Amino acid sequence: MKKVLLFIGLSLFFFKSNAQSQNTDDDWSLIHKTLNLYIDGQATGDSVMVGRAFHSSWQLKGFREKEFVVVPKSKYLVGYKKRDAKPANWSGRVVSVDFTNNAASAKVEISTAKLLFVDYFNLLKTDQGWFIVDKISTRTPHKTVEAEVKPKEKS
Repeated sequence: MKKVLLFIGLSLFFFKSNAQSQNTDDDWSLIHKTLNLYIDGQATGDSVMVGRAFHSSWQLKGFREKEFVVVPKSKYLVGYKKRDAKPANWSGRVVSVDFTNNAASAKVEISTAKLLFVDYFNLLKTDQGWFIVDKISTRTPHKTVEAEVKPKEKS
């Protein structure tokens, strides 16, 4: 009898453990899906796609010309110019994700020909799925190196 109870107890433990792992995998995948909506929308200038990743309360917070600014979703999504494909020398990637229950934070990098944007997001899980609720961002010019051009030697 003790063996049967031990077997049942261990089975329930592993079943619960597996169920939690499945939920974690699902959330991980859904968070990445939300972040990729943002990245893909940025790549193609698709404000609708970017907007689907944002919660209605979304805000961008940062400094512009030494002044703290808060930009609401409605103002941020204005001015996108839709393209068929991402520009040359453009890339985006999810650097990291950390989440517990229904709250997450993520770091995303977008590299353009001239700038590296680093975005930090806070995400929340709602009944409708995972949404980016706010963003802080910084940008850094890419370091460029001018190569010395040597004149061709005459043969």
